[in-house]
Amino acid sequence: MSRATAHAHPNIALVKYWGKRDLALNLPAVPSLSLTLARFETETTVTWGTTEDRFLFNGEAADPTTAAKIAQFLSLVDPARPPCNVDTANNFPSAAGLASSSSGFAALALAAVAASGQEWSKEQLSVLARRGSGSACRSLWGGFVEWKLGKRADGADSCGTPIAPSHWDVRMVVGVVSSKKKPTPSSAGMESTRLTSPYFPAWVETAAADVELGRKAVLDRDLAALGEVMESSTLKMHATMWTGRPTLNYWLPGTLGCLDAVQALRKAGIGAWATMDAGPNVKVLCLPEDSERVAIALAPWVERTDILAPGGDATVEQH
Repeated sequence: MSRATAHAHPNIALVKYWGKRDLALNLPAVPSLSLTLARFETETTVTWGTTEDRFLFNGEAADPTTAAKIAQFLSLVDPARPPCNVDTANNFPSAAGLASSSSGFAALALAAVAASGQEWSKEQLSVLARRGSGSACRSLWGGFVEWKLGKRADGADSCGTPIAPSHWDVRMVVGVVSSKKKPTPSSAGMESTRLTSPYFPAWVETAAADVELGRKAVLDRDLAALGEVMESSTLKMHATMWTGRPTLNYWLPGTLGCLDAVQALRKAGIGAWATMDAGPNVKVLCLPEDSERVAIALAPWVERTDILAPGGDATVEQH
């Protein structure tokens, strides 16, 4: 029996990932660009070689669907694996559009491989994490990370690539409009919009150019350029959801309030731009000196705000 504990931070896609070209391998329909966030964190301990599989999530037994997914994921590490125990917890809301799956499967990949006694490269770990949740492939690294489409049919070259780990000190102000679990999981929403939205082909066609603009803006430290492509990518993504059949809408009244507040900040001369994942919560990119004012502007519309700096690499230790 061996044990390892991993810590990973969630990442927020600035240029969005939405839609899969291969469901089984979690291969993306579009490239994406993200920022890993500090302070929000998943801690996962894997004990390899127990008497039976036992999976805890935030101190409680994982539901059957989650348990089955974890079991399948562990078998990717070793198809002949022994029973394992997994104890994982987040210090931020789960399944609420705050990218908890990105840190969750990044931490699980690191801890499981270490507990099994294997040594994998960072790229191999990223590919493994992607199999659990696509965005998790980016949470192995800190700072700004690109997820390339890749060309191989087996997905071995579709993984995270760090472009600026500690390059730029920005802030992401997270406005938690609702911490409740979202009604439609991202994976189901992606497939529904891919199959039914007339806007989905345009979404795919424009994604690579958006990533190029985003990457250049990061390397140039051009907040306005990054913010503009980030907001555009977010709104295009949600447009595919709204125009699918049935329509998919994650927004709440507080969501619109936050977006209006961000526009008002810009009119007042504050550099602030919004992004959203598949959920009602709004994240605002800004410079450190403007973050408190952004948080105050969001406050009337949210349960809470968190001001987050860029996070570091995922880590693991064996016991």
